[in-house]
Amino acid sequence: MTRLVLDASVIVKWIFADRAEESHSLQALHILRLIKESRLEVVQPPHWLAEVAAVTVRLQPQRAAQAVSLLHVLEFPIAAAAEVYRKACQLSASLNQHLFDTLYHAVALIESSATLVTADERYYRKAHKIGRIVRLREFSLTSIE
Repeated sequence: MTRLVLDASVIVKWIFADRAEESHSLQALHILRLIKESRLEVVQPPHWLAEVAAVTVRLQPQRAAQAVSLLHVLEFPIAAAAEVYRKACQLSASLNQHLFDTLYHAVALIESSATLVTADERYYRKAHKIGRIVRLREFSLTSIE
């Protein structure tokens, strides 16, 4: 089964699909549908829910509590091994990126056959040569298989 790591930029689009500022929301919702249909497996870094909650509170505080509850129910497996943190530290230093951003990529690089899906163009431009990363706008099951 296809395994994904979804960075906060993708998951936030599930919550704010109705906002014009959220480009590629349909692609993000497609991923959510594939997860619900058990066609995709997701593994996440430990901070994913906190990061999504922080963005939600900043953009629309009234949506935060319900969004966190709904996302928590998904019970995504968490990858929190020391190896993930070591890889994230290496990526953070070499790419000059925040550790929270590189944790998503580290999970994809450490976990067997996982791919990071991101809508963060800045991170993608810096990290795409490392591999195991795809832009949300280019995501399809065939693009990662």
